Amino acid sequence: MKNTQTQKTTLKKVTSQKLNSDEVLLLDEEVPLLIPQKKDGKFGYVNQNGKFIIQPEYHIALFFGEDCNLLYSLNEKVKKYGSKNYATVDKDGISYRINMSGKIVYTYKPADLGVCKAEYKKSKFHAYRLNGKYGLIEDGRFVNPADKKQFTIYPTYDYLFVMESEDQSNPMIVATSNDRFGIIDTKNQVIIPFEYKDIKRNYSWKLGHMFEVTKDDVNYFYIDVHNKAYRSK
Repeated sequence: MKNTQTQKTTLKKVTSQKLNSDEVLLLDEEVPLLIPQKKDGKFGYVNQNGKFIIQPEYHIALFFGEDCNLLYSLNEKVKKYGSKNYATVDKDGISYRINMSGKIVYTYKPADLGVCKAEYKKSKFHAYRLNGKYGLIEDGRFVNPADKKQFTIYPTYDYLFVMESEDQSNPMIVATSNDRFGIIDTKNQVIIPFEYKDIKRNYSWKLGHMFEVTKDDVNYFYIDVHNKAYRSK
C-alpha cells in the first residue's frame, strides 16, 4: 500500500457521457469517483465533495466495480455489464446494474450468471485470541503461542478482524481498544484513529479502498485511508 501519510490533492474535472450533467471532481485518485451514501433510509451515490450525483432510491448500493458472474456469463450480450463501469444496486428486492449517471442498464437474471474464475487467495494473516485479548499471527510462521516473538502483533486488543484485500501481505485490520474502533496495519501502526463506535467488517476496503464507519451506531459513512469523511452535505 502507498504511504498513508501522503495525501494526494490533484484536482481534475471528469466528464463522460456516462455521467450526468453535474461535474464529478476527482480530488483523490485513490478514492472512487462515486461513493455509496445513505439518506432517509435509502442509498444513492455522492461525489468526492459529498454531493449526490445519483439520488438515494435504493435499498442496497455497492461500489462501482466488476461482477465476475456477469463477466463469465454465457450470454454474450450481458458480459459488458460486469465491467467496473457499473455498480450493483437493489430496489424492492430486484437487483440491477446501473451506469455512472444512475441509469439502470441491466436487470439480474439467474440464467445469465456465470461461474467466477477468479483465483482464491487465502488470507496470510489471522487474528489470534490469547488470555482474552486479540493479536495477529502469520500462517506458516506461528507454532508456539508461548513464544512472543512468533506473534506478528502480540495480543493486546479487545478485538481484531483482518479485512479482505487484494494485497495479502499488507491487509487493513479492524481493531478495538477501550470500546472504540480503529484500523491498524500488520506493523501495528495506527492507520485510522480509535475514535469510532463501529467499523463494518465488509468488502469496502477491497472494493473501494474505504472504510464504513459510525460515531453514533446509527449513521454510517465512508472514510478514506487518511480518515477523511465522504458523506452528503
